[in-house]
Amino acid sequence: MPDADPPFDPPTIDTRLAGAADAAVVAALFLETTRHYWGERPDDAADSRRAADRLLGDGAGSRLLLAFRGGEPVGYASFAILQPGPSEHGVLFMKDLFVRAQARGDGLGETLMRHLAGLAVDLGCRRLDWTAESDNPRAIAFYDGLAASRVVEKVYFRLAGDRLATFAAAPADRRLPEIPDWE
Repeated sequence: MPDADPPFDPPTIDTRLAGAADAAVVAALFLETTRHYWGERPDDAADSRRAADRLLGDGAGSRLLLAFRGGEPVGYASFAILQPGPSEHGVLFMKDLFVRAQARGDGLGETLMRHLAGLAVDLGCRRLDWTAESDNPRAIAFYDGLAASRVVEKVYFRLAGDRLATFAAAPADRRLPEIPDWE
């Protein structure tokens, strides 16, 4: 009788908050994220490095939870604590979750989400919120599998590009249209 294969023992996934010394790792992960979602573009590497420096610099409003498998960086979750939140507690808002292609399907995304949830609890937050792209069924299925509630009563808005610049340049003394009271 042949020897049985040993049981599969996946490498340990370690997480930690990114610091200034992680700038090169963060820039490489950001570059991979950019190319995964938007393809290769001019100045990708420089843009990714500037984004990493900004995120890791003094006064940054958001943080990055890095994930490592076997000592190699394999993903991250970017997040911020938003105030105000329910009562005096803030809300941990996850902006992005990214896992490198070679690490997908190994539980890394769930590990990052659980670590974020633990961080939220440790910081006294009562909620962990995030969004998902409506045209990303894999992400939606993943998040549905976490037993999170979908927030259908919220509408997500965005000002971007020329609209953002035009809006920012317009005078702020304009009266808003009459809005009926909520009942």
